Amino acid sequence: MQEEIAFFGHPNVQSFHARTVEITKEEHLTLRGDCIIGVRATKACADLEPAIRNRLMKSDSHVKIEIVVGNDVYAISGSGDERLTLKNTHDIVIRKTNFVCPRTLSVRCDRASSDIPRRMVQALKDPATKGLFRITVE
Repeated sequence: MQEEIAFFGHPNVQSFHARTVEITKEEHLTLRGDCIIGVRATKACADLEPAIRNRLMKSDSHVKIEIVVGNDVYAISGSGDERLTLKNTHDIVIRKTNFVCPRTLSVRCDRASSDIPRRMVQALKDPATKGLFRITVE
């Protein structure tokens, strides 16, 4: 199962956080949001297709997130979790840890915001840059 979410860059994208990656439907980003890689996302956790949501809420599911910016693709692997609620209507967060809240899409991920190649991060500082957050769940 796969779902794609479009998002856009913002001048305040920093991508420094060592444990999370986030995209948001919000239009604005402050420098405090150091895990956020994109704004104006077309979907949040609550907007995901029911089949994807159901599979994410199983602890044995494997999650692959691909961040696509131009010709660059950055892959992150993680897991689903039976504790996920996927109820947040504004954000999607993937985490290296086991922490779960309504914004959490995946836990135990192998990479975080600070791991994303700086070339991609630089491109995402431009509000005209469109990115893709591709979620594949098995």
